[in-house]
Amino acid sequence: MSEIRQDPTTEEWVIMARERAKRPTDFVRGQAEAESPVFLPSCPFCLGNEAMTPPEVLGYRDGGSQGWRVRAFANRFPALTPEGGAVRRREEGFFAAMDGVGFHEVIVETPSHNRPPALMRDDEVAAVLMAYKERYNALSRLAFVKLVIIFKNHGPSAGTSLEHPHSQLVATPIVPGYVRRRHQVASRYHNRTSRCLYSDLADHELRMGKRVVMQTEKFVAFHPFASHWPFETWIVPRVQQACFGNASAEELEDLAKVLRASLFKLRRGLNNPDFNYVIDTAPVGEETSGYYLWHVRIVPRLMEVAGFEIGSGIHINTALPEDTAQFMRELKID
Repeated sequence: MSEIRQDPTTEEWVIMARERAKRPTDFVRGQAEAESPVFLPSCPFCLGNEAMTPPEVLGYRDGGSQGWRVRAFANRFPALTPEGGAVRRREEGFFAAMDGVGFHEVIVETPSHNRPPALMRDDEVAAVLMAYKERYNALSRLAFVKLVIIFKNHGPSAGTSLEHPHSQLVATPIVPGYVRRRHQVASRYHNRTSRCLYSDLADHELRMGKRVVMQTEKFVAFHPFASHWPFETWIVPRVQQACFGNASAEELEDLAKVLRASLFKLRRGLNNPDFNYVIDTAPVGEETSGYYLWHVRIVPRLMEVAGFEIGSGIHINTALPEDTAQFMRELKID
């Protein structure tokens, strides 16, 4: 019999389709991808092709080296731009609108065309996370910015147009309803209990253990009870902290180990699936709230959203998180 589970962080329902459930190995891609080159002359993100991108807003280099480790710059085809004003207006006397003001940046994670985070060293992933934090804090100080979303698309079905490992950052003048709903649910929980919903969730997963993939002194990675997607993975701090921009260097170094290991396990266990990850963090102005906990969500693109999901808003997950977490725990890391 199928089971309907409720996501405590959104109060949405998810159908765990036990009778349609697949074994974790059923999600393995049929064939490994061909090896990519270290350098691609046509790739604007490769070392030596810096003139093909907009000017840097951030660059990490070793001493006087001409090379670089991480770069950030404006997206050449941005969803939002700094021009305009964050003032709402009425179109045709009814519809709400505003200028598409904001920032859209690219963070290139490595000079190597064929070195995704799963294959990097921990210190290289930590440098990427530090770049995220630096750009997050720079943009969140701007008066019109209300939310900063950091995300990575890996693979065509996840929205990648360029193969070279990179992430993106979008700063918006609004807090969208989906994000606001998550915070409202957490705020109501805090009002009832004086505790953080996400911290309690992480503590419960640690006590139960069966959906935990790995844990360190500072973070726990698990497959949520009401996972919307097969192999959906959350990486949650073990200390209450609402804003990613407040994470310490030591915390980011520890996160780098967990993030790289999680992505490596996905790559090895499922043969390099397409995926997205996003850093969920508090809206600007709510960085010190006691009700929220920033975290990383990894969503492998192993299934398609169909008519039922579109019509109902209810996801159908054909993989039980207890099974997928066990599969991931048993995978070895080189």
